[in-house]
Amino acid sequence: MASRVRGPALSFCAAVLAAAAGLAGCVETSSQPAFTPAAVAQPPRDTPASAAMRTHYTEVQSLLLSEGLLRTVTSPPDAPFTGRNLAENFLRIAFFNEYTYGNDSMTHRASPIHLLRWDTPVRVSVVFGASVPPDRRSIDRASVASYFAKLASITGHQIEMTDQNPNFWVHFASVDELATLGPTLARELPEIATNQIGSATAMDANTYCQVFTQSDPLTSTYVAAAAVIPSEHPDLMRLMCINEELAQALGLPNDSNAARPSIFNDDEEFALLTRQDELMLRLLYNPALRPGMTEDEARPIVNTLATRLMGGES
Repeated sequence: MASRVRGPALSFCAAVLAAAAGLAGCVETSSQPAFTPAAVAQPPRDTPASAAMRTHYTEVQSLLLSEGLLRTVTSPPDAPFTGRNLAENFLRIAFFNEYTYGNDSMTHRASPIHLLRWDTPVRVSVVFGASVPPDRRSIDRASVASYFAKLASITGHQIEMTDQNPNFWVHFASVDELATLGPTLARELPEIATNQIGSATAMDANTYCQVFTQSDPLTSTYVAAAAVIPSEHPDLMRLMCINEELAQALGLPNDSNAARPSIFNDDEEFALLTRQDELMLRLLYNPALRPGMTEDEARPIVNTLATRLMGGES
């Protein structure tokens, strides 16, 4: 779950974004196709709460871009990493939860866990609030489908887009629609805690997006997941949420400020999945690792695999 604290910002690329032109002056080029905001028709008239949230997220995006963050490069030359870095970052991110949960509390403090990942096929349904216009739905659905296809290729795990018996839901909804999402989340994730539902239905302005997972404690495998992405987000923050939350829900639940370049980091330096992130996902679904392993059990295997993935560089 990505919960970030940022203050209000003055517009930096707002004029560019509003015109739906390229962000050539705002984000750097990368080895993947350059990010270009999609041409989207005017959204329906916002409620006051939704309009305020849309303005806030646009200002946040502008501030992050002005600070040189939300980078779209996948293998930046200024952020090299070794096999040892890869192994340590994987262990920090795969074997800890970002949040510690109590009976009625949710604390932003990492807690150790056993290795978690999907064992059964992932069946993804994209769900939209009524306020999301048809053309925006088409763009978001295509973004989610394309990204999940990439994740399936990286991990070798079966992922399909379907509304038939889904076990992974991706919600795009306005702040007003999020307020009514509780019963839906409870139906999708029967074990979800009340405080988790509350964090989604009353998402504050400093929380960009969230994902919740449900696992089988006997097998340490995921059985369901639900991501919640505010529909007020501008294009690049929307893609950032898709990239981070959907990848986290495959079994990389923690963030680490030591991980660079990575989207599993609280500083928003990178908006899109980096090469190191891809390698961590490959590690996660390597058959040499198994769900339920502890960090100590996995460490020697991870060290060997990470060195191999880096071509022997330790």
